[in-house]
Amino acid sequence: MDKRTGLPIVGMVGGGQLARMTHQAAISLGQSLRVLAAGENESAGLVAGEVVHGHHTDLEALRSFAAGVDVLTFDHEHVPGEHLLTLAMEGVTIRPDPAALSMAQNKLVMREMMAGLEIPGPAFAEVSSVDDVITFGDKHSWPVVLKAAQGGYDGRGVWMLDTAQHARETVPELLDAGTPLLVEEKVVMRRELSALVARSPFGQGAAWPVVETVQSGGINTEVLAPAPGLSVERTQEAQDLALRIAATLNVTGLLAVELFETDEGLLVNELAMRPHNSGHWTQDGSKTSQFEQHLRAVLDYPLGVTDLIAPACVMANVLGAPEAPEMGPDERLHHLFARYPDVRVHLYGKGERPGRKLGHVNLVGDRMEELRDRALLAAHWLSHAVWLDGYEIH
Repeated sequence: MDKRTGLPIVGMVGGGQLARMTHQAAISLGQSLRVLAAGENESAGLVAGEVVHGHHTDLEALRSFAAGVDVLTFDHEHVPGEHLLTLAMEGVTIRPDPAALSMAQNKLVMREMMAGLEIPGPAFAEVSSVDDVITFGDKHSWPVVLKAAQGGYDGRGVWMLDTAQHARETVPELLDAGTPLLVEEKVVMRRELSALVARSPFGQGAAWPVVETVQSGGINTEVLAPAPGLSVERTQEAQDLALRIAATLNVTGLLAVELFETDEGLLVNELAMRPHNSGHWTQDGSKTSQFEQHLRAVLDYPLGVTDLIAPACVMANVLGAPEAPEMGPDERLHHLFARYPDVRVHLYGKGERPGRKLGHVNLVGDRMEELRDRALLAAHWLSHAVWLDGYEIH
């Protein structure tokens, strides 16, 4: 407990942009958010008042950090499960707890759990040899999707294998490197959706409107809230599914359920138990942001209202250009605000490099297509210093 404020102290393991934005939410709640950052220049470390330097794989660093907080939570899933179990046995309050988090840490464990609960998902198999992949591909048709069971994100740790020969060229090298693998069928889908929910230790649940996520090269480039044209019935189905998973796994905090919408129905792709890229729109488009809600949930406060504040919100990620533009980011912001004074900009304090998530923009209004056009123009301008529609800045 913080003696100055009389309020609990939340400790977040990981110093990336999710911790940075959770810190912003903590300020308005009067909370003290302490961050365990691996390096001095991590995104959250540049802004948070209480930053401890230590690596998430170092048990002693985790133990020391946990001793100074009331509840431990995360901005990524990469803390070793055995470390979390050790801390839990030593009495540390961890939310989500290690058993729940293990489902987001290991895709094979998650797939097996989902199958046991009869939750729809792609066909899958564990991979111990290249023959496992070839047998699976011959049964379910090629191409297939090969995934690292642990550690992959933003398209990393995912390989599309078109043929048995492609599998022979790819799988042995990964297995020899010690990469745990699974193979999944390639789903024919209409689009990708995300159902974001929160759940408190008390058992209260809250769901945001289901959103459409647009991917490019394995990276989420846009989020459309609410998902255009999604029926009330399908929206309810997705929200109910996410809340059911949260309750079954005893999740505390946020749960993002990434979904494939197919002609036959919804399939679960992946889970994340933390604030999520598909929820960044909530900072400006919802009555309660995902970051505030995560804090409320892990502290077991009553959850906030998740309604949209306008009919539509579009988020576009700002991804680093192939070459950093000559125009500096400060001048880019000047020109962006001159053209779109209503755009909401969230930058992460990161150095520019190709494809890196540097930030995101949100636009809120009445017409989804118009917001989408403007959001994409704004995001591209911030990263490339080029207006794709030929707009002249002078």
